[in-house]
Formats: sequence, C-alpha cells, structure tokens
Amino acid sequence: MEIRALTAADAAVYLPVRLRSLREHPEAFGASYEEEQDMPLDKVAAMLIPDSPTFGAFVSGDLAGITTLWRYPRAKMRHRAMLAGMYVVPEARGQGIGRALMVTALDFARSCEGLEDVTLAVTVGNEVARRLYIEMGFTAYSRDPRYIKTGGRTYDIEWMIRRIAGDDPA
Repeated sequence: MEIRALTAADAAVYLPVRLRSLREHPEAFGASYEEEQDMPLDKVAAMLIPDSPTFGAFVSGDLAGITTLWRYPRAKMRHRAMLAGMYVVPEARGQGIGRALMVTALDFARSCEGLEDVTLAVTVGNEVARRLYIEMGFTAYSRDPRYIKTGGRTYDIEWMIRRIAGDDPA
C-alpha cells in the first residue's frame, strides 16, 4: 500500500472514487453524487491542493481509499482542521487502509504550524467508522440531529475532535 497526497495530476483517478463514495453512501457525505457527477476534471484538479491535502491510498496501483484534511482558512479558526471525505472502496476494506489514511492525515496535521485540533463528523449508526475514530484518539463532543437528508430520510451526525498540539503520534 502506498499513501500520498494527491495532486492535480491525480484528478482522473480521484473523481471516480469520490463519486463512488457519494453514490454508495449518500448518508455519509454533505455533497451528493448528483452535484458532483458532471464536475469537470479541471475543477476537481483545483481542489487537490497542498494546503488542504487529499490523501490517497493505492493498492496494486489502484486508488482504494481517500480522505481530506481541510484546514479552516480564517485567521481565528486556523488552529483547527477537519478530516472529511473518508472512504475506502468495499473490495479493499479490512486491510487497514482507513487507519493508514488517518495516521497519514494526522501526521500531516502535526506538521502544520499552529494547528491544534482536528475534527470530523460521522453518521450516527456507522459503528465501524466511529470505532476507528475512537481508536485514533477522537472523542465525541456533539450530536447534530437531522444533519443529512437524502432519499426522504434524515440522518444524525456525531462531531468528534482530537487535540494534536503536543500529542504523541497515533
């Protein structure tokens, strides 16, 4: 397995995995498949930036997992980043890809000057993801009811946080 930050040159391999995540798990993401399915590759490429990197896990040369560490741009919030868009393709699950992506993202976060906390949101009921996040040192701090609405159904999310300033690597 190789994990690295994706670049604009990876847009064509990133987009199908991103779209698959949105199509297969609409309850887990704020974006929808319909909103992103016709996104031009140049726009996708522009989103793959070093300041808020999207990490990709490659298995046998194929992109098998993704996550983004998005740092808040405003001065009063730059001490925080959000882990978002975590997804591992079903055929590659159970191989430690999610954990490896999280370790990589948290290691990167620790290297960012002034970054103190990483947050994330997990759909209530997604116990596999929640268990991983807890194992990685995240703690729940809020439940946001009816946050996602798709297919006529609403889903609660749970916000989680991990302080990274001064901590030991995961």
